[in-house]
Parts: sequence; C-alpha cells; structure tokens
Amino acid sequence: MSLLPPCPQCQSAYTYEDGVQLVCPECGHEWTEAETAAARADKLIHDANGNELQDGDTVTVIKDLKLKGTSSVVKVGTKVKNIRLVGGDHDIDCKVDGIGALKLKSEFVKKV
Repeated sequence: MSLLPPCPQCQSAYTYEDGVQLVCPECGHEWTEAETAAARADKLIHDANGNELQDGDTVTVIKDLKLKGTSSVVKVGTKVKNIRLVGGDHDIDCKVDGIGALKLKSEFVKKV
C-alpha cells in the first residue's frame, strides 16, 4: 500500500489517486504529486551560504544585529547552538548566551 500525502488545503489523510491527480474527498481539492514536491522544497530553510538548516544545528551570526527595543547587539561570530526552525519571516528560534531567547532570520547566519 502506497502512502499518499495529506491534502494541502484541509490536511485530510483520506486522499486518493485519480489518474495523475490526487484528490481530497473531504474538501474536493485536486493537485499533482509534482505540486506536493515543489511545496516541500519551498519549506526548506537555507543559511546565507545556501546550506540547508535543520533543527538542532549550530550556526554563527554573520552580521551585527541590533535588537529592537534594547541597546543590545548580537555581534558577528556569535555561535548559536541548538536552533529550532519555525515558519514566518524570522524562521529561527534560539537562545543566545547573555541575551536570551531570540528569533533570527536565516539570511544572517551560516551553518557551522
């Protein structure tokens, strides 16, 4: 038995194949397997050098980052361990020693 991806619209697990299309019986959405693969590729998060990031990676900050609402700055070369990837504009949740919890943009870090 092949495992079909859930519906991208309603996340229903009851999808089925109809020729080359995948169909959701709950919401009626139709899509192709190629669209599913393209959507998965869009969700990948890359660092400034194009390396794919994953949860738990260690990264280094490549630019001085001023923190809004404070006079603190995250300096170039600061190592950030055990990152967590999230959706949105700031796609990395992390804790920086001496500063605390932060959200960073992946374009300002490189993988170690």
